[in-house]
Amino acid sequence: MPRVDRVVARPDLAEVRAAVGPKAFVELVRAGIDAARTALLSGERRGVPTEEEVATWVRERAGVLRAGRARRVINATGVMLHTNLGRAPLSERAAAAVAESMRGYSSIELDLGTGKRGKRAAFLEASLASLAGAEAAIVVNNCAAAVLLLLAAVARGRSVVVSRGELVEIGGGFRVPDVMVESGARLIEVGTTNKTRRADYERALDANPDCAAILRVHQGNFRQLGFVERPSLAELGDLARERGIPLLKDLGGGALVDLSSTGFVGEPIVASCVRDGCAAVTFSADKVLGGPQGGAIVGSSAIIERVRKHPLARALRLGRLAIVALEATLEAYLLERAWEEVPALAMSRTSVTELEARVDRWVERFAAVGISARRVATEAEMGGGTLAARTIPSVAVEISTDARDADTLARVLREGDPAVMGRVREGGVLLDARTVSAAEEEMLLARVVASFDR
Repeated sequence: MPRVDRVVARPDLAEVRAAVGPKAFVELVRAGIDAARTALLSGERRGVPTEEEVATWVRERAGVLRAGRARRVINATGVMLHTNLGRAPLSERAAAAVAESMRGYSSIELDLGTGKRGKRAAFLEASLASLAGAEAAIVVNNCAAAVLLLLAAVARGRSVVVSRGELVEIGGGFRVPDVMVESGARLIEVGTTNKTRRADYERALDANPDCAAILRVHQGNFRQLGFVERPSLAELGDLARERGIPLLKDLGGGALVDLSSTGFVGEPIVASCVRDGCAAVTFSADKVLGGPQGGAIVGSSAIIERVRKHPLARALRLGRLAIVALEATLEAYLLERAWEEVPALAMSRTSVTELEARVDRWVERFAAVGISARRVATEAEMGGGTLAARTIPSVAVEISTDARDADTLARVLREGDPAVMGRVREGGVLLDARTVSAAEEEMLLARVVASFDR
């Protein structure tokens, strides 16, 4: 078998060594030789591998490992909260706050007035409660964790009533019934997939006197149309009050402002859920709200205090950088500057006229270097499991690919630095302007031009 030291010393692997570091490089070489030895012993290959073969394996493996790292991506898909691209981009205010916090220490859990230990995320939770019109709030590391923690604190060992039409899968194979099981709550399904009435909830509550809560799950990542019915949130709020149990709402999206002016109609506002009688509402911080990954619970002081004292609250708490980023994001809402500063909101409000002007400039730039492109009308969507099947008008540049097929061009754009993520449609590559920020525009144009030089 080839010797490790001889493979390590090969000049043609110097670039790999520099990219992965000396220790990882030696381990890759050993792994390559071990893989060849295993294949030889199992009969999968004949003959001892050469140094060149081991070197080729090391290069390929190093490429696979580096390709798995998170990299900067210019989102030109027209999907504003693209889950695979990290959902909401942070505002400049939030990014600056995170950068400042990373450079040193932070008063994350210190009362600077007394010099003693303070309450973690106090400003964040007070701001969130105020914006939601709730008595109190707590934030954990994602919305699924918020639902799990809320149910564990309120309903462990007891029953929770949920409509069959709301037993959703929230992505990645995670389903509401499974989360409920892990919380220790017992699921009671009521109604049918398409129709659930107040009377269905009443019968379930009559039959299960130990019931701890009613749970309403927002249908964010799908829509039901046609022969459908379910009671309003306010009706369920009235029923919950009559029975002396809390109404819990898993909202998901987390809109703090009304999105209807953008053309996205039907996304509930957190404060409206509280007004309709919800004792607790869970939602994501990194969707419509426009912050970092996190899961919020807002509601009554009594329920939030029970959640805060639950042992899981410590395990699921939000990290320092996410707290700082979310504080800065909420500050924009408090200052009534969210529409201007929060990227997800700003891009949803950009006019088609403005988008057309931007794309026309792109087309001119491409034409100047011989790239065939034209402006086309498209539809943009919010994404991130919110506002399913709802779109707003958008504008994209369509790049024709005479010299190569569209899939190849799309791959070249994805593999560059920064990566560019667009869409392939009818033999062309579409780059939607709505999700490309002004700061990214020159980088995008340069990457497209460079892709035609390869």
